[in-house]
Amino acid sequence: MIDVRRGADRYEGGDPQAGIATRHAFSFGPFYDPGNLRFGPVLACNEEALAPGAGFDEHPHSHTEIVTWVVEGELTHKGSTGESTVVRPGDVQHLGAGSGARHVERNDGAAPLRFVQTWLAPLAPGGEPSYRLVRGLADGSAYEIPAAGAVLHVRRPAAGERITLPAAERLYVHVVRGDLRLDGQELGPGDSARITGEQGLEVLAGSPGELLVWELP
Repeated sequence: MIDVRRGADRYEGGDPQAGIATRHAFSFGPFYDPGNLRFGPVLACNEEALAPGAGFDEHPHSHTEIVTWVVEGELTHKGSTGESTVVRPGDVQHLGAGSGARHVERNDGAAPLRFVQTWLAPLAPGGEPSYRLVRGLADGSAYEIPAAGAVLHVRRPAAGERITLPAAERLYVHVVRGDLRLDGQELGPGDSARITGEQGLEVLAGSPGELLVWELP
């Protein structure tokens, strides 16, 4: 089964007056849809846009694995586990909230910031919070989230290139950029596909693309 969700149908959120625009793929905060609460362990996949100087002041998380992928600009991150980092395009930031963590996310640069943030439910709640930043994840590389039983694959196909999706019970595919075709359906930036029980699927890139592929239990 392939369930395509269009970027244009995402829930609009954020605070435009504060320079924050958010587009939610799942129910989030005041946007409640009982039929769209999660997909496997994926609880949220938010497209965030922060104007220069905008950001999220210190706030808490718990029992959530939070993975951030910067599309353009630079994300300044400070957390209660002691980290203070700048996350750039191609980097993977992973905050394991454990039983409780706090952090600040801001655009301290002069250019607009866009990033995709995915929240996953852990297999077991609690534990100590953790933080990891991987610089420059290469095309075809995988980043494992053992706490959620998930694996993130980053793919950047060239125009005309075909890529085979991983074999897994569930896949969640988010298009960052490019015009792609999946099983006869056209996908563009912001679109996603929730895939269950399919094998041997291929994505054909009509233009240079970038997509995040989550392999899920």
